[in-house]
This record gives sequence, C-alpha cells and structure tokens, in this order.
Amino acid sequence: MAQNENCVIYKDFAHSPSKVEATTRAVHNQYSERKLIACLELHTYSSLNPEFLVQYKNTLDAADVAVVFYSPHAVEIKKLEPISELQIFESFDRDDLIVKTDPADFKKWLFSQDFNNTAILMMSSGNYGGLDFEELKNIL
Repeated sequence: MAQNENCVIYKDFAHSPSKVEATTRAVHNQYSERKLIACLELHTYSSLNPEFLVQYKNTLDAADVAVVFYSPHAVEIKKLEPISELQIFESFDRDDLIVKTDPADFKKWLFSQDFNNTAILMMSSGNYGGLDFEELKNIL
C-alpha cells in the first residue's frame, strides 16, 4: 500500500489460517530487521465460527505485535453464534494478543503506534469496520 524509509504497509486478502500464517511469516522474513505489526480481521463466516477459530492457533506467532479485529455486530448480522474476546485469545494461543471489536478503537490504536522501523500487515477480506486505507497510507 505504502512505504517510506522507516515503514512499509501491506494489505493482503489472507484470512484463512494457513494463509494468515504464511503471509505473516513471509513479511517477517522479508523485513526481519523491522518490528512487524500484524492485524487480522475475522470477517468471513468460517473465521467467525467458534469451532473453526481454533485453527488459528499460532498463526500470528511471527509477528512482534498481533492484533485481531472482529465485529460482534457482523456476527449478529450473519446470524452466527456469538464469540467472545476470550474465545479469540484462547484460539490464537498468544498471551500478548490484542483484540479489538470497535472500529473506532481499532483505528485509534493503529494510528497511535510508532511506525519507525516497522512493517504493518493488514490481513482481511473486509475493511476493519470502515477503515480508510488512504488515510492509513497518508500517516507515513
């Protein structure tokens, strides 16, 4: 999406567990000297299924900072069984996982990060509840 001498931002359609893991590892390997912030939006019917969530175990381990965003409202609209933040934590099996459920809170968190010597990976088939990717590009 964008890059300068201090930061690179990638947007990838990865959302299945195998693709999330492969993409995260690839960006980590390509930018091993940089801090990797990996953001994953759980957006598809399968990724929002509590029984399927366990397949995401360790998929974000290559990231220095791992964030999972999902919308409880999207779960409700799709008439799926509700999922909790605790289920997300347990499924990814990462003690320092950051879970965001509010688009404004996610954006505030993301835009407050130090982008110096950083690679940012945005993985989703959605848009994080309306995140303006042009605005994200412009913060560099």
